[in-house]
Amino acid sequence: MHDRGQPAGVITYTSLLDALCKNKQLDEAIALLKKIEDQGIQPNVYTYSILIQGLCDNGRLETAKEVFRHFFSKGYHPNAWICNAMIKGFCKEHLFDEALALKSKMDDSGCTPDAITFQIIISALFDNSENEKAEKLRSEMIGRGLISGER
Repeated sequence: MHDRGQPAGVITYTSLLDALCKNKQLDEAIALLKKIEDQGIQPNVYTYSILIQGLCDNGRLETAKEVFRHFFSKGYHPNAWICNAMIKGFCKEHLFDEALALKSKMDDSGCTPDAITFQIIISALFDNSENEKAEKLRSEMIGRGLISGER
């Protein structure tokens, strides 16, 4: 594209970032994000979400947390997708209190947790015999109208 006089935009770069993450080339993905920003191209919430998810899926939670903080430092507002990626990362590392804290922050910031948010946490809690906490969240889901009360 660039050779034909058409500079790459955020969509192209986000697609490249996604491919790098799927191929576990995470350091290259982080470098690409920096390159995007250095070129004055504004990454979007999906750009950050893809990178955070790739980092979390590959056991790099601390780096994902740094990228998440960077996302906020740039003045972006989260959506459920980026928060769910981070929550999934916390749950994968058995950091349920951090996952629940982020879910609470979502409520406080106007980024409403969706059914996927709850499903991620509830599944992880049940998988780790935290049944009481899981049932409490399931009740909250019912109260919010995200699922019916029937089994």
